[in-house]
Amino acid sequence: MEIRLQKVIADSGYTSRRNAENLIKKGLVSVNGKVVNELGFKVKNTDEVSVEGHILSKDEKEYYLLNKPRGVISSANDDKGRKTVIDLIESDKRLYPVGRLDYDTTGIILITNDGELTNILTHPKSNVPKTYLAKLDKIITMEDYHKIKNGLLIDGRIVDVKHIKIKKTDKKKNNCFVEITISEGRNHIVKKLFEKLGYDVEKLTRTHYAFLDLGTLLSGEYRTLSKKEVHELYAYKRG
Repeated sequence: MEIRLQKVIADSGYTSRRNAENLIKKGLVSVNGKVVNELGFKVKNTDEVSVEGHILSKDEKEYYLLNKPRGVISSANDDKGRKTVIDLIESDKRLYPVGRLDYDTTGIILITNDGELTNILTHPKSNVPKTYLAKLDKIITMEDYHKIKNGLLIDGRIVDVKHIKIKKTDKKKNNCFVEITISEGRNHIVKKLFEKLGYDVEKLTRTHYAFLDLGTLLSGEYRTLSKKEVHELYAYKRG
């Protein structure tokens, strides 16, 4: 069975069909080592397709959005035998998480076998926004709120906070919930932000990743990403 070249590229998740057509026209696509710039060109499953120097894998790509529970490791495997996010996905593919969430942090994490997309989303220059809801052990002062909003120095680098909002305060229990959006992926960075000002993060949930949210997913549940969502994630590619 032969399939149009631009469809093969789009179905791989590398980019949208329209952009695949542009790449073909620019001579950036090759089949079995030969450049192809004909939009009607068809390929067989045995053909090797290369886009911008990247060989497309023949393995079917899978993409999942998981609501990670507390106490689950964000890794493909764990030498201590603890449950990992991969253990929660029913698939026979070799999957891995896109980035990490701490052991005690819950919320959105993406799972895939698409190395190209993983590299795009985890590259520092991609600036993928991630939103968290943090429960603090005491009510944050407006002075500290503005310190975080304006950018705190953590481990020698300013943390660029895209958004911060106090969602709820409980004067009786003396705690509060703060929503914060950042675009970097340094380890424990959200906890370090609050801890620098003397707050303990009692609970932390990632509620949004790029344009994706948890929707109605309960803890431990997951769903597949649509092709449209995958293409939109590929739009974070830089250069």
